[in-house]
Parts: sequence; structure tokens; C-alpha cells
Amino acid sequence: MVVGKLILLPNLLDENGSIEQFLPAGIGSVVRSIQGLIAESEKSARRYLRKFLSHDEMVAVPLRLLNEHTKELNELISPLLQGEVWGLISDAGLSCLADPGADLVALCHTKGIDVETYAGPSSLIFALQLSGFSGQKFAFHGYLPREGLELETAIRDAEKRAKTETQIFIEAPYRSAKMFSLLLSILSPDTKLCVAASLTTPKQQVATRSIAKWRQEPITLEKEPTVFLLSK
Repeated sequence: MVVGKLILLPNLLDENGSIEQFLPAGIGSVVRSIQGLIAESEKSARRYLRKFLSHDEMVAVPLRLLNEHTKELNELISPLLQGEVWGLISDAGLSCLADPGADLVALCHTKGIDVETYAGPSSLIFALQLSGFSGQKFAFHGYLPREGLELETAIRDAEKRAKTETQIFIEAPYRSAKMFSLLLSILSPDTKLCVAASLTTPKQQVATRSIAKWRQEPITLEKEPTVFLLSK
């Protein structure tokens, strides 16, 4: 039986960003070679394909969705088991980092389906590089608990671990300002916080300060995608 392939395609962090600046030179030809695309939403999939294909080519590409509502992964890989080559994208950045793509890749491994990836922008790696914190040892927590004591406990635990490794987490854009305020109220004055918001966009702002300094010089976060990093 001829088995197909899953290609992890890089996406821009800013949908209006430069393909030439942030994506590999040959990625257009890779996109043109796929027989279908798996994405978090149809809108994001069409927006991605439009960057590389004509309108007629774009609408001809079959789509399947992989998001928090997806319950059956085997349906997604059925074309691959028939020998087809499909792509997988995240809404922004690299697949499988803080999105459900990792489960699909794991299933491909169990089914003997080849998986291929390409370099591209990652808000997590960019934030770590720009923070000034150690990249020798770090932990990414994804999204912290949503509310209350559980959230406060997670923040305090991350602060303790920040003594030995950089702590990284993200928040939904519409909750970034609330998270920032909570960090300033909970963390110790000497803890260092990096706020990396709207990376690669014209609104990008990245700053690293002690909590004491942040309380004196806070910034305004609107509904911006933001990476938070802690160090001691």
C-alpha cells in the first residue's frame, strides 16, 4: 500500500506580514504540491492558500478542520492512507506548538505516515530570544488555568521554577491585559517579567523588567497576542 505524507507548513504570525521575510523561499512550491489542507478553520485555510495560489486553484483544494471541536482524527488521515499528500497549518506560526496538531502527528506515526516540516516563525522562540532570559533551560506551559485560585497557584509555581529555568506561557489575546495586571499584583518585586506582544507586526512591543519596575512603568495591552516569560 502506498502511504501519503503530512507536511507541517509554517504560517505567518501577522497575516499581513512578509512571506519573503518570514517563510522559506520554496514554500510556495510546497503548498502547490499538496492535495489537501488541514487547518483550524476554513477562513484561515483559505487565507493561507490565497497567498500562494490563484482563486481557482485555492477553491479546488479540499479542506478538513482540526480544532478543539474535532473528535475523530482518523477521518483526517484517511486521504493520506490512500497515498495523498496533505498540509497542516496553525492559525499563526508553527503547527503542533500550542495547537492540536501534535495529536495528528502522533497518529501519523502510529499509521506509518511520513511527516515533514519546514522552518518558520514561532512566537515562543522569538519571545525567548528577545527576552534576554536563558534559553539553556526553559519550560513552556501553554495556557494557564482560566480563573481564581487555580490560576494564582499556577503563577506562583511558575515563579518558583523561574529560579532554575525560564518560564513561558501565553494567553488568549482578549485576556492579555488581565493576565498582565494579575502578574503585577501576584509576583514578587524582584521577579523578572518579559512581555512580548504582537510579534513581527508594526505594533510589536517587547520589554523585560523587574516586577517592581513594571509597577512603576506599566504598558497598555489591548487585544494582542502576547507571550509572557518569567525569570529570577
